[in-house]
Amino acid sequence: MLTSKDKRALRQQAHHLKPVIIIGSKGLTPEVNNEINIALEAHELIKIKINDHDRDEIKVMVPQLCADNHAEHVQTMGHTVTIWRESDK
Repeated sequence: MLTSKDKRALRQQAHHLKPVIIIGSKGLTPEVNNEINIALEAHELIKIKINDHDRDEIKVMVPQLCADNHAEHVQTMGHTVTIWRESDK
C-alpha cells in the first residue's frame, strides 16, 4: 500500500509521461489487461487514457483495473489514470 508521500513522489515522476495505453469503447478487455500488465512490467509507472467513458464509469473501472493487474492507483486526472506496480525484475 502506497503512502501519501509515495504517491506524491510517483505523481512527480509521472508528470512528464504520456499515456501508453488507451482504453476505447470496448472497455477493459482481457487484451487490454494483458497490454497493461506488459507495460507495468517494463515501466512500473504508467498512464492510461480512458476514452468514450464518463467520469462515473471511470471511477468504477479504476479499482477493477488495479485489482486485475495487482497495481496501485496513484491518481486520476480527467480521463487519464496513473498506476504503479513494482516490477518483478
